[in-house]
Amino acid sequence: MAKNDLIGGALWEEYSKKVADRMDNPKNRGEITEEEAKAMGGKLVVADFGAESCGDAVRLYWAVEDGTEVIKASKFKSFGCGTAIASSDMMAELCVGKTVDEAVKITNIDVEFALRDTPDVPAVPPQKMHCSVMAYDVIKKAAATYKGVDMSVYEDAEMVCECARVTLSTIKEVIRLNNLTTVEEITDYTKAGAFCKSCIKPGGHESREYYLVDILRDTRAEMEREKLLEANTTSDFASMGMVQKIKAVESVLDASVRPMLQMDGGNLELLDIKEDGENIDIYIRYLGACSTCATGSTGTLFAIDSVLKEKLDNRIRVLPV
Repeated sequence: MAKNDLIGGALWEEYSKKVADRMDNPKNRGEITEEEAKAMGGKLVVADFGAESCGDAVRLYWAVEDGTEVIKASKFKSFGCGTAIASSDMMAELCVGKTVDEAVKITNIDVEFALRDTPDVPAVPPQKMHCSVMAYDVIKKAAATYKGVDMSVYEDAEMVCECARVTLSTIKEVIRLNNLTTVEEITDYTKAGAFCKSCIKPGGHESREYYLVDILRDTRAEMEREKLLEANTTSDFASMGMVQKIKAVESVLDASVRPMLQMDGGNLELLDIKEDGENIDIYIRYLGACSTCATGSTGTLFAIDSVLKEKLDNRIRVLPV
């Protein structure tokens, strides 16, 4: 049961509603047989991957269409905690409709972000973030199995922590998404540095090209520079011309909103911007799955409104049409 995955009842509140639901009611758990794959005009791919850092394991099933290499169906079986089940469930779902080469680009950060209820609130507590790393690795194992190559072919990312299999890009993105400020927080979220500790700072039993202390310092410096640049370019939103306003809004939507919506099969379009003196009204239309989603007038709308207020002007109101 999902609650066995918790350390006391208070921790339950640190899980998103999506995670809690998929812990107990995974949508994609099961298996695909060779007969089922053939009926879809495809080939069956089965891949296993285990995480030595926590003892969890996952088996991934793909039905890959002949010729197009599009993943027509994706199922999983997971042996581990509730968070591993939820992460594996979302991972399997994100694979469907993508080609094998596109699926390999899915990262553990994509899985965790897709499990969030709102863009700015992590889906799981820090100590469970590492569960999504296994989902990231089993995709590469499945792709390697399908292509008939070694899994190392897909290891183009720089590995910082070999023990927990955490890459440089993952650590940077986790720092940014969760505004981390200490190495201890990085370890909580990713498990990087939790085992042999050689990747934390120079002086360990094994020298590394990248260390967590340096990655944290450099990433925080990049974030500060971007923050200053953003302040300089968006502080005068009210005085921009209409074309400039539209470009500014579209830029924020592309960076902070659309990726979240697209993960659930949705999107939005900007229709108009109007000012009445006190408010700046931004009219949008939901597309795809978002057009029929009940949260379009509640949680999702609040998230979009909050992001645009924070990035551009606190007088903004987002109005779906």
